[in-house]
Amino acid sequence: MTNLIIGILLLLTFFAFIYFVMRGGNIMIGFFFMALLWTIIGGISYKVAINDIFSQPALDYGSTIVVIIFGSWFGRVLVDTQIAGSISEQTIRVSHKHPIVAAILVCIVTAFIFTSSYGVGAVIAVGVILLPILESLGLPKNVSVAAFVLSVGAPMYVNIVIIKQIQLFFPKVLYGSKYLGYGFAAMIVQMLVVVIFILVHAKLIHANEEIVEEKNKNGDDILDKKSAPIYSYFIPIMPVFMNLAFGWQPIPALLLSIILALLLTGNMVSYRHCLKLINSTINKSVSDISGLLVMLFILTMFSAAAVKNTARFSAILHNIIPHSPLIIAIAFAILAPLALFRGPLMVWGAGSATAAVIAGTGFFNQYFCFALIIVPAVSMAVSACVTQSWNLWALEYTKLDPKKFLVTGVPWAWGTCALNLLLAVVMFN
Repeated sequence: MTNLIIGILLLLTFFAFIYFVMRGGNIMIGFFFMALLWTIIGGISYKVAINDIFSQPALDYGSTIVVIIFGSWFGRVLVDTQIAGSISEQTIRVSHKHPIVAAILVCIVTAFIFTSSYGVGAVIAVGVILLPILESLGLPKNVSVAAFVLSVGAPMYVNIVIIKQIQLFFPKVLYGSKYLGYGFAAMIVQMLVVVIFILVHAKLIHANEEIVEEKNKNGDDILDKKSAPIYSYFIPIMPVFMNLAFGWQPIPALLLSIILALLLTGNMVSYRHCLKLINSTINKSVSDISGLLVMLFILTMFSAAAVKNTARFSAILHNIIPHSPLIIAIAFAILAPLALFRGPLMVWGAGSATAAVIAGTGFFNQYFCFALIIVPAVSMAVSACVTQSWNLWALEYTKLDPKKFLVTGVPWAWGTCALNLLLAVVMFN
């Protein structure tokens, strides 16, 4: 009976946290108070709380933070060495006479860049090039923005920075061939949805060759002034390739990729210039994710408190959560819009509590649980929600009405969630 009462109290605070976040409350503060409340309500002793909840989890997470920092640094190097921008410009240069094909290629290139690149700074640097190009091809603002952010979101299924964050809840999930097989499949599914999305809106794409030609000339001028050599275009996929082909861990793979990016773009010719660029990219990359890092450390505390309280609410959840992978996948697919506005299916919002609960039940293998959490987070929240920082930037940059953005993108993101959750049932069960 005691466990039942405590379990009910824990669930009540869980729903209070969801309400707090969806009302615009600070997520980091919410995580901290949830860790405190679940420690107190769960009756966890003082010594255990100090050592096992508020200290050791953050210390243990340090190695993951290092990977996130290196991943962010690599993303900034891709931008500041002009590799990302050059790939983007080259795409439109070779296909500007075929606007529909060009739009699809731009989206594919965007996805390619962000398989390893990460951060709002990187998205902005690429977006200021690609969004005007998409509009010049005849895509209406709402279509071009939705296509762009869906394309940024798709590779997050394999982006090491994203994976490492969610591994906090599912430590048995390794960044290796087993997960990446699913990750690339889910990425391809989302990109196929983007292609269909563009084709459905093809009638709105007017092949105005004069405007496109003028835009392309302007792009050529920019590219002629500052561009990366074609033989450096493979760099964005290099970290993932080194992991799959040779089993390299993320840090050496990212370091090699950074060195190659600097070397192949001619930024190692001068020692002073190289050092200046390295220092600049490090400063920018850490600044891009500084708030995220602190939030993740606080999140480890809440996650540890949730694990300690698993037995308290397992009896309640045992009768609520479906034990069939197919049924729970269908339920998550139907409820996928709850990932919007940092809701209960958004792992970097109120959904962190959901992830902790799912991980604590032990009903399913961790790879399937990981998919349950990452699909609505990536395909719905990252790819179609206005609370995602780079999505909000895209709306402000293009002066697009948020409601129109949501109406345009959410149905396609919802369909992607359903497909990728069913894919997880097939691949992990």
